[in-house]
Amino acid sequence: MPFKVLVTRDFDHMSEVAASIVVQDIKNTLNKRDNYILGLATGKTPTGLYKHLAKAANAGEFDCSQIRSFNLDEYIGLPGENAQQRALHPESYSFFMVQELFGLLEKKFNEVTVPWGTLVDQDRLLAELKANPGDWDEQGADKGRAIVIKASAQSEYLRWIRRGILDAYREKIERTGGIDLQVVGVGGRGHVAFHESGIPFEGNKMLLVKLDDNTVANAVKDGHFPSKRQSPWYAVSMGAQLVYSAKTVLLLASGDRKVDPIVESLLHDPTPLVPISYGQIFSRRGGNMIYVIDRAAAEKVLENADRINQRGIGIENMSN
Repeated sequence: MPFKVLVTRDFDHMSEVAASIVVQDIKNTLNKRDNYILGLATGKTPTGLYKHLAKAANAGEFDCSQIRSFNLDEYIGLPGENAQQRALHPESYSFFMVQELFGLLEKKFNEVTVPWGTLVDQDRLLAELKANPGDWDEQGADKGRAIVIKASAQSEYLRWIRRGILDAYREKIERTGGIDLQVVGVGGRGHVAFHESGIPFEGNKMLLVKLDDNTVANAVKDGHFPSKRQSPWYAVSMGAQLVYSAKTVLLLASGDRKVDPIVESLLHDPTPLVPISYGQIFSRRGGNMIYVIDRAAAEKVLENADRINQRGIGIENMSN
C-alpha cells in the first residue's frame, strides 16, 4: 500500500483533511459490512479532527451505532478511591474522550474501550515490582521504560496485569477483526502512545510503561496533579506492533516541535529510537500509512522532498 504525506496549512486545515479521510473510510467500509473499528488517540492534536467527526456523525453522514472504538493508552495511578473514580478523573484519557468526542455525539458509538489502567492500583504495582525483581525486565533507551512482565512471574498480581490487563486488551481488539483506522499523534522524540524511544518494535503489542521522571514533574508543574505522589507514574499503552496492525494508520502532527521526529521517520531507515518510523515497515507489509501534517511540522519534509520521494513516500503539498 502507498505511504502518503499530506502537508496542510495549519492546525484547522490539518483537522479538516484528517476528518475527511476518516469519514470517507467509515463510509466505504460500512458500504461493505455492518461494523467499523476505529482507533483513537488523546492529546491536543486530534481534537479538531474529533469535532469535525462528531459534526459529520450528527449530520447523519454515518451511523455511530455501527462503530466500536479502542483507545491507545490510559494512565495508572490517577487519584481516586476506586477504578470508577480514577476513570472519571479530569486528567484521565477516558474523561478526555468523553469531553472531546463521545460527549459531542448525538447518537453514541456501539461500544468504546480504553485500556484498563484505572483497574491497577499503583501502590500495589510498585510494591509487587519491588518485591519480585525477577518477574520483570526493562526495555527502552530513554527515561520512559517498558516494564515487561514475564509469563513465569511468581507474583499473582503481576501475572494478572500481564494476562488480564495487557493481553486481554490485545485479544479484544483481535476478536473484532482488528482496527480499520488508527489515529495517532507523535511525541517530541518520535514516540507513539507510550511506546517510548528504544523500546523494540516486535514483541510489544501492549505495554506497561514507567513514565519519564520529567513527564511526571511537568504534569505537576503544569497543574494537572497536586504533587508527584498523587500523579500517575505508569501507563498502559498499545505498542507500535499493535498500533501498526491496523488497516490504515493516520498520523497527525502540528507545530514546529514535531519537525525533527517527522523528518527522521521518513528520511532514514526504521529504528526503535524513533518509534513512528515503524510506519515504513507497516507500509511495506501492505498497510495504508498516511501522514497529515501542517506546514510548521513539515518544514524539513519539504526541504528534503526529493530524498523522501526516492524512498517511495509520496508528498502532496496542500498548504499553498
